[in-house]
Amino acid sequence: MVPKKRICEILEDYDLGDITIATLCSHSSMQIFNGAKKEGFKTLGLAVNQKTKFYDAFPLAKPDEFIRFDSYDDFIDRAGELRDRNVIIIPHGSFVEYMGTRRFEQMEVPTFGNRAVLKWEEDRDTQRAWLESAGIQMPRKIPDAKDIREPVLVKYNGAKGGRGFFIAKDYMEFKMGIDLSQESYTIQEYILGTRYYLHYFYSPIRKHGYRVGEGSLELMSMDRRDESNIDELYKLGATEELKKHGMFPSLVVTGNIPVVIRESLLSKVLEMGENVILKSYELFGGLIGPFCLESIVTDKLDFKVFEISCRIVAGTNPFISGSPYSDLIEPGMSTGQRIAREIKDARDNNALDLVLS
Repeated sequence: MVPKKRICEILEDYDLGDITIATLCSHSSMQIFNGAKKEGFKTLGLAVNQKTKFYDAFPLAKPDEFIRFDSYDDFIDRAGELRDRNVIIIPHGSFVEYMGTRRFEQMEVPTFGNRAVLKWEEDRDTQRAWLESAGIQMPRKIPDAKDIREPVLVKYNGAKGGRGFFIAKDYMEFKMGIDLSQESYTIQEYILGTRYYLHYFYSPIRKHGYRVGEGSLELMSMDRRDESNIDELYKLGATEELKKHGMFPSLVVTGNIPVVIRESLLSKVLEMGENVILKSYELFGGLIGPFCLESIVTDKLDFKVFEISCRIVAGTNPFISGSPYSDLIEPGMSTGQRIAREIKDARDNNALDLVLS
């Protein structure tokens, strides 16, 4: 991990009036670039084999410039080039997954948020310890696949957009679905209910609104996910018969659907976010900026959180012009713009060290 002292030294050499917001050309990059432009920042697209012509179709989300890298190791080797441009990196799911925690931690470029959270996020056992110690209810973990006696969800470590995740009802189905090339996985009970992805933003420097600790918690938006092919496969009949023909349910996320939850549940939603933030400060110095609690709401109106994503998630993309929740805080505010606003406010108040690592 790059020491915080080193990041502060780098910021001392920055021209803070000429900051450039940069991220990988994938995932939620259009929202991030659009939000940065609205706040008056220069923007830089980072590409490693990503196609970039599609940005021409969306001029308000096209970065001012692109830099191409041969590999993700280049981010380490060419960090000086990014520092010369006064770059602040915005992490997102694809960026963290493709680059890997180790390389992301070593990159000597100021990054929005607390990079210490990456190790707590990438390992599902560590993540569970954090969330359960914060009082969050989670699906029960099945330690041994041979003990599967009820429907379970098998998930691989890391942010993979649902790729490879599968449902099994017994040990035989588990053996049919498991990819032994994956280093690690978690088996958890399958909860019946409605999945809601809750998008929050925590600011350690904002002193009004829903106060948590020294800062403020905001509920930005919510979504559900379209998943291929499980969202259509059921139309063909019982999955047991389909598996005999080589058709296996897949949970790969292909799109996002806006959601508004019943208002009586908002108190629970905010309390969960509050508890996660407070525990994060105890454990590793705090979760800063956007995060998402991926939850299931049962018919008893209980929340079961099956995962946390500790950065901007693609489920915020339907809300580039704001959401029913962010519009009640500041109309038209996206999570991408909220990140840029936090950087701008921190810069103007000599507090960048509180939001960057």
